[in-house]
Amino acid sequence: MSSRDRVLGRVRRALADVTPDERPYEEAVNRDYLREHGHRTTGQTVELLAENLADYRAIVHRGNAEEVPDLVMRLLAGHGSREVLVPPGLPPEWLSAADVTRIDDRPESTPHRLDRVDSVVTGCAVAIAETGTIVLDGSPGQGRRRISLIPDHHICVVRVPDQVVPSVPQALERLDPARPLTWISGPSATSDIELDRVEGVHGPRKLEVILLG
Repeated sequence: MSSRDRVLGRVRRALADVTPDERPYEEAVNRDYLREHGHRTTGQTVELLAENLADYRAIVHRGNAEEVPDLVMRLLAGHGSREVLVPPGLPPEWLSAADVTRIDDRPESTPHRLDRVDSVVTGCAVAIAETGTIVLDGSPGQGRRRISLIPDHHICVVRVPDQVVPSVPQALERLDPARPLTWISGPSATSDIELDRVEGVHGPRKLEVILLG
């Protein structure tokens, strides 16, 4: 008997007392939770997002379409970036003012090569105000998951208010569960047993978010 047969056998035994007239799991689970905690205007939702992003130690910037190229240039210069990782569908105007070497996201790029890149610039799929979370789904303007995890500095552009939702349930309605979703709440961080915070353990040490309005 294989391990697979043993596992399936245990599952069958566990379900042996489930009668045919019982509701299936997806119907039996109570899903009457709140879709949003309180009512907010669009402006208040965006402000809550900015507040929670900052609470997670992300650095929040604001700008319109004309200001973003100069803003990205200043952020890259402030970080001392010489090479920037660029997903294939990133709007070219976002980097039009930056004097940096652009590294395309290629399948053959090794983790060691990506680790030498100073920064990455991406868009996002959705941003969640109540949790201060940005979600990437691997779309052309966001690139593959690893490009947002290996470089030490991540600049993420969020289109306001189109990509901002109040809550996690509303974000899930916009996301395709079959896509490679990366959920980002601030820069990568962890704490040891003495609660000493260490940043940059399994992702970028510095996260800067541009709210593009």
